Amino acid sequence: MNGILPLWKERGMTSHDCVFKLRKILRTKKVGHTGTLDPGVEGVLPICIGQATRIAEYLTDAGKTYEAIISIGRTTTTEDAEGETVEEDLTIKKFSREQLLEVLASLTGVIEQTPPMFSAVKVNGKRLYEYARKGESVERPTRQVTIYNLELLDELAHYEGQEITFPVRIACSKGTYIRTLAVQIGEALGYPAHMKELVRTASGTFTQDNCFTLAQVAELMETEQVASCILPVEYALADYPYIEITNANEKEIFNGQVLPADALLNSHDKIVYGINGKAVAVYQAHPTKDGLMKPHKMFPTIE
Repeated sequence: MNGILPLWKERGMTSHDCVFKLRKILRTKKVGHTGTLDPGVEGVLPICIGQATRIAEYLTDAGKTYEAIISIGRTTTTEDAEGETVEEDLTIKKFSREQLLEVLASLTGVIEQTPPMFSAVKVNGKRLYEYARKGESVERPTRQVTIYNLELLDELAHYEGQEITFPVRIACSKGTYIRTLAVQIGEALGYPAHMKELVRTASGTFTQDNCFTLAQVAELMETEQVASCILPVEYALADYPYIEITNANEKEIFNGQVLPADALLNSHDKIVYGINGKAVAVYQAHPTKDGLMKPHKMFPTIE
């Protein structure tokens, strides 16, 4: 069993919970997820099975799309609705749609974020949440992420109240913390804020429309139709150029040899070689030898 299962992770489960349950349902040990989703978040979580686990990092690195409810008026220890209140502003707040749109525009593009203490980022070999649970605080690394699009989803002209909430859609790069983005939106408006709700609607080329729940996968497994929900590895490689292997280069590619760099690597970071549309190898520019390319991933036995 090899391929990618587009799973719809339900609220209340960790990503590891999903992997554990799928190993039992599918009766295979080689199962891995492609990026942690917090227990309180539901949404698209591509799962790699069998040899497809070799490309899990490609899916993890892919852009994500979320829909969130931002709450203005309170910050929390976790930057979402699960945490304890850190700061609360009970005054009546007012701002216009134009002001909010200006803030969203200012946070679109390359921005800096400091990961929340309750996160899986490692500092000195330990996860930040391990420090946070012990009441310890450590210096957190600031990093750059990219917000490709930050769209306001309601049509209100004015916002007013003790607590103000509004929905947004975020298309972003790997490593973006939507919780932290919610806090940043609040800071730009001049108020404490947190992320009230979050749904991941897309991960790379996978969307909510082609996802299955754990219950659906279990049912398909029992009726011997589970293959219908497992997509081929090529689906995750669709963003890279594909080149059909020829008799002239078949031996070299199957042996994973270094080759002269293909011109497509001038405009793409990776290219896929395959036979009859089936991926055999993913090549990238050689890191130390100009004009050459080397295999990054090999999967010649996927059927």
